Amino acid sequence: MSGHSKWSSIKHQKGVADARRGQLFTKLTREIIVAVREHGSNPETNFRLRLAIQKARDHNMPLDNIERSIKRGSGELEGAILSEMTLEGYGPKGTAILVRAVTDNRNRTLQDVRNIFSRHGSNLGESGCVAWLFESRGLITIETNELDTEELALQAIDAGAEDVDVENGYVEIYTKPEELEAVRTALTQKKVPVASAELSMVPKTTVELEEKAAIQTLKLLDKLEELDEVQHVSSNADFSDAIVEKYHSGV
Repeated sequence: MSGHSKWSSIKHQKGVADARRGQLFTKLTREIIVAVREHGSNPETNFRLRLAIQKARDHNMPLDNIERSIKRGSGELEGAILSEMTLEGYGPKGTAILVRAVTDNRNRTLQDVRNIFSRHGSNLGESGCVAWLFESRGLITIETNELDTEELALQAIDAGAEDVDVENGYVEIYTKPEELEAVRTALTQKKVPVASAELSMVPKTTVELEEKAAIQTLKLLDKLEELDEVQHVSSNADFSDAIVEKYHSGV
């Protein structure tokens, strides 16, 4: 089983706050635009666009917004020229951090990310310095509520999932990237309430930090996520439940 970092669960819990700040729709819009520019505006033939549209729907993004984003990506509507970039760096205690951004100004985004790293006692590294510690996987998040987590885990495995991780209030299901859609569809057909499904860079192994470094790392990851241009942040740092709870109570 690959390493699991609670950062993905923490981000999911932050989703409502992100939506209030208006950040979430901005990030979803950028994801759709880049997906269209990369492989076209037809979701039937563009896997990445299908995922982006589904993620937008998962977060209740209005259909008009989705359609405008597709038109901006195809050039039917004017918009800034966006490009993707992946930045790699080291957090407290040498933890590995991957930052994927979509931006209309690469130099500005690079400087913004570098400044956040510096302010949290961390630093950017060369391209490729930590990417080898991660692998692309499908990640499906389910809010368990009253669900039987053992039964849910069995359903996920039957649907083709590779790993299942049960967290407090959530179940995270990991798949091969190419099987994400099929597993999600199978679960949806069984009336399983899928909260989100996305491709994610998952650490192959994780490093659990002591409290001071863990809190410092959580603050760093949070600040990176708050940048409008940043689409996704991955880290191989892991945190105990007690530290996560303490961090939330202090934020």
